[in-house]
Amino acid sequence: MRLLTKSTAIQYAKDNIRANYIRPGAIETPMTAPKLLADEQARQVTISRHFNGRLGQPEDAAYGALFLASDESSFMTGSELLIDGGLTAE
Repeated sequence: MRLLTKSTAIQYAKDNIRANYIRPGAIETPMTAPKLLADEQARQVTISRHFNGRLGQPEDAAYGALFLASDESSFMTGSELLIDGGLTAE
């Protein structure tokens, strides 16, 4: 995903088209609940991997998408936005 984003950003920057992507940690949704979060022990292991001690909520990723779609990120292209509770900080 990283290389595709960078390649797309380079190709379309001259057309004022930005290419970025969001890289989320575990987000608590109806889709993730049955596998990832149904078992309390598995849930706690997943939470422990995130340094902020919680699972992400859909709003966490949505606010990142809103930022990337806004003029506030107009000078940003070819980037990944980590919304992962510190998962990749290690």
